[in-house]
Amino acid sequence: MGEVQKGLLSVIQKLKGSEEQELRIVLLGLDNAGKTTLLKRLASEEVNTITPTQGFNIKSVHSHGFKLNVWDIGGQRAIRAYWKKYLGNTDMLIYVIDSADRKRFEETGQELSELVEEENLTGVPLLVFANKQDLATASPAAEIAEGLNLHTYRDRPME
Repeated sequence: MGEVQKGLLSVIQKLKGSEEQELRIVLLGLDNAGKTTLLKRLASEEVNTITPTQGFNIKSVHSHGFKLNVWDIGGQRAIRAYWKKYLGNTDMLIYVIDSADRKRFEETGQELSELVEEENLTGVPLLVFANKQDLATASPAAEIAEGLNLHTYRDRPME
């Protein structure tokens, strides 16, 4: 099992704190954040050729007794207006950001802020996945948390 998969499963177990074996996970974030790459890594698939998601991708990942139904929704500006249509019955939201794209921290922070206000996400655990940490220009976790104003979110478990 890959490191991404192992790490995510441990976070899910900690955040959910339940024995639910089937979970609906929604991956959201701006375009080019790496949502589809994360989905393919979770499914242990090759990530050599990734194209922008037009609409959504769904994969079911079976691991350690869990069935994760993962929805990867495109992040282009034109698609973001439809994000809320995919939030019903969500067990966990993974919000993916490009750690190396400081110019978009404000934009991604605004989108996240609007998302967490959605009624369908009340009490839903939120994982902010700081992607592209392997790049020399990646911001450290503390800078990302500050840029996204994560300290203001007090109504849900976060990791």
